[in-house]
Amino acid sequence: MPKTRIGNIPKIPLRPGERAKVEQARMSRVAGRHPGIRKVVGCMTGTSLDAIDVAALAVDGHGLEMRVTIESQVMLPLGEVGKRLRALAEQQPMTAAEIARTTHDFSLLHIEAIKEACGRKTPDLIAVHGQTVFHQPPVSWQLLNPSPIAWALNANVVYDLRGMDLAAGGQGAPITPMADWVMFRHASERRSVVNLGGFCNVTRLPGHEQVRHLDGGDVCACNQLLDRMARALLNQPFDRDGRTALSGTVDGDAKVDLANLLSKQADAGRSLGTGDELGEWAERHALEEVADTLRTACAAIAEVIVAKALPCDRLVLAGGGVRNKALVEEIRARAGVTVSTTDDLGVPATLREACAMGILGALCEDVIPITIPRVTGVVKAPLSGSWVFVN
Repeated sequence: MPKTRIGNIPKIPLRPGERAKVEQARMSRVAGRHPGIRKVVGCMTGTSLDAIDVAALAVDGHGLEMRVTIESQVMLPLGEVGKRLRALAEQQPMTAAEIARTTHDFSLLHIEAIKEACGRKTPDLIAVHGQTVFHQPPVSWQLLNPSPIAWALNANVVYDLRGMDLAAGGQGAPITPMADWVMFRHASERRSVVNLGGFCNVTRLPGHEQVRHLDGGDVCACNQLLDRMARALLNQPFDRDGRTALSGTVDGDAKVDLANLLSKQADAGRSLGTGDELGEWAERHALEEVADTLRTACAAIAEVIVAKALPCDRLVLAGGGVRNKALVEEIRARAGVTVSTTDDLGVPATLREACAMGILGALCEDVIPITIPRVTGVVKAPLSGSWVFVN
């Protein structure tokens, strides 16, 4: 029996001209169905597993020329569902029934959050990331059951936004650079959008609205490591505002050790995920003072992030890590350029990924590939997204 290779799965090509006809026909249908402003909802839960972030967007126009306005936002805590999702993401054994119930309850929380964000308005499109519970390309699992969401909200749902890139041989991440270009492209300066999430990733915007030079990639473990340390050392889900770390001092030897590990991740040229959390470093370097351990980790993470984000004219920080004052302070100390947050550009830092999901969903509806070959390593960017249609 012949072996089947996983990843870079061959596909049956369309005949010459057929793809263009299909894309033109679908774009015409989209423009006809949404001649004005689309109401698009983006939903995101990150590796912190604390809440669902929902952004209700008004999308004016189509394709890469779209203009986006945030109409409302909601953050709904995951509560008990978050604990079950964390157990699954940490590869703890669960029965099929437990996974199914967790997935269903997770979808019900999405419905609650979206209804709160939209009020009485029915969205035209909902884009949902789902929860990453395993990611080692080409295998990845964004856990979600989209059907209850589509049924309850009476709206089309697009999900599994990285699946086609993975199938085509790419890393499937990061997928946000194209959305960052839509949100932050209107500047002549070179900007690096730095997402301080579970894993840090960077989008490098070239300035002068030149999308062909858009670049980016995953960098290293960030909040995955810091939050794991907070759970182990502080018995808290995270070091709130980086308060404990702020009171600590950096241990030089421990910082060098961690920076070397993080630099290997940054130089690997791949998408980061399961197995890259680096929790073992904290176990080896549990310093006498907890604050010193946390501050040292912040310093090492900042050092590697800045090295990968430069050269640029401005670092634009986003993600939950912007609330960690120790981490931000360490980044500013090393940057040598202006450091701001996406709040300064009209997008709340903790909402940037939810906004990105909405934009990527709209691009999928507009038949625009959302991944970039030099970012994910895919040879040719495919059309992305799985769909549940109600209209």
